[in-house]
Amino acid sequence: MESAGQFDYIIIGAGTAGCVLANRLTQDKDVEVLLVEAGGRDDYVWIHIPVGYLHCIDNPRTDWLYRTEPDAGLGGRSLIYPRGKVLGGSSSINGMIYMRGQAGDYDQWAEMCGDPGWRWDEVLPLFKKSEDHYRGAGDFHGSGGEWRVEKQRLSWQILDAFRDAAEQVGIPKVEDFNRGDNLGSSYFEVNQKRGIRWNTAKAFLRPASRRPNLTIMTGCHVEKLMIEQGDNGAVCKGVIFTGGGTQWRAEAVRETLLAAGAVGSPQILQLSGIGAAQQLQQAGVKPLADLPGVGANLQDHLQLRMVFKVTGAKTLNTMASNWFGKMRIGLEYALFQSGPMSMAPSQLGAFAKSHPDLARPNLQYHVQPLSLERFGEPLHTFPAFTASVCNLRPTSRGHVRIASADSYAPPKITPMYLSTPEDRKVAAAALGLTRAIAAAPALKKYAPEEFKPGVHYKTEDDLAEAAGAIGTTIFHPVGTCRMGKIGEAGTVVDSQLRVANVSRLRVVDASVMPTITSGNTNSPTIMIAEKAAQLIRENGK
Repeated sequence: MESAGQFDYIIIGAGTAGCVLANRLTQDKDVEVLLVEAGGRDDYVWIHIPVGYLHCIDNPRTDWLYRTEPDAGLGGRSLIYPRGKVLGGSSSINGMIYMRGQAGDYDQWAEMCGDPGWRWDEVLPLFKKSEDHYRGAGDFHGSGGEWRVEKQRLSWQILDAFRDAAEQVGIPKVEDFNRGDNLGSSYFEVNQKRGIRWNTAKAFLRPASRRPNLTIMTGCHVEKLMIEQGDNGAVCKGVIFTGGGTQWRAEAVRETLLAAGAVGSPQILQLSGIGAAQQLQQAGVKPLADLPGVGANLQDHLQLRMVFKVTGAKTLNTMASNWFGKMRIGLEYALFQSGPMSMAPSQLGAFAKSHPDLARPNLQYHVQPLSLERFGEPLHTFPAFTASVCNLRPTSRGHVRIASADSYAPPKITPMYLSTPEDRKVAAAALGLTRAIAAAPALKKYAPEEFKPGVHYKTEDDLAEAAGAIGTTIFHPVGTCRMGKIGEAGTVVDSQLRVANVSRLRVVDASVMPTITSGNTNSPTIMIAEKAAQLIRENGK
């Protein structure tokens, strides 16, 4: 085993959180930082062209290629479960949507972990710190930060009509989803710069990489953390990883920061002997710290993709149905970085309530001027739009567990979608609301005809069944190393993200979310990393 050296901090994972940590921690010139990443450089052309997510997801060059276990809530189906394996992590392959969630999400976190520092009013400055918003600085947005936020460079009449129809059923038009209450509809704002994807590798890591106190090692697979038993309990001394055919050992003098994501972080903890003792023993791993919450509490947004055929409307299905159309689309992007190739996977968003008595929205729409049978397959040949709706705050809880002590074996991912009566009820109501929008006067001229799931699903039980038939992940796994009060059942990290019963170890990524945010999860993960960096730097002085 070769020594990679001794560092003040070791960051495991150069994804969304890891890139932010690397940038912020190396601002202290007397601090030496090692960043270890399993994937390669973000130099694949399709990472940077927005529509290129189609080529990055389920591609071994950029994706871990995870699959879920067969899910009873989805009729026994197994889903692809994309997670970025490249510099920038999932910010290099995601939908680029800039979304913070709702103020109530963070106020709930603060209550659950007993720390008012996680309240909305406290984390809003952290969102603003890293932001470079096209509107400029204001009460809710920042300017001059690393994380660029822009308007999309396109519009579609069919999406405008959907927005009008949503207004007719009580979903108001708004201009900004990111002020703490995202009720309403608008075109999504995106993390792009002039029509090109803006990932965290460009935003945060590229500037930091010029600093002499940052060492970046790509193509390095983490096998486990180095956990030793000290006088005061377990201590993390660093990490063992393999890269370039060599096994390496790196030591962290101050802390090891696990930023491998909601799948990778619990997997690495479990491989290192940190998790539910009985499960670890069954997998052939010696338990060193009994933390049953590791890998539990998995939450995700299940999207229900309703497809409606239309007439008299321009959609991507027909635009891209021949080589001439595809050439026009390519030429528009080449000349102007606009048009369909600059599209985020979803263009129009809407937030609504599945029941009027709810205090805040619990549904999110991602609406697209296209349709297909499933991800990776060709577009339909008929004009259509897709209205995807998800339950923002599911009560179903799944888990991530290692199957063996082999670090190269993928973990078993069991989301447990639609496993509670509440989630099935919300799913049925969401499909019913989508039908109401499609039937509103503003869409009448396009004669929408439900293609998926089909009008034969009528009752609440029918619609819950339909949700299981068409539901799929929208790629927002969180919660598997949840933050909470130490000693409370299920808690893995405290409010400063320190792992319970193991010193010199923190988890910094979406896995620490005690409950999922009410919207897309990438930018909240940046905020978590900003918060962690602030805590670490304050503690180190």
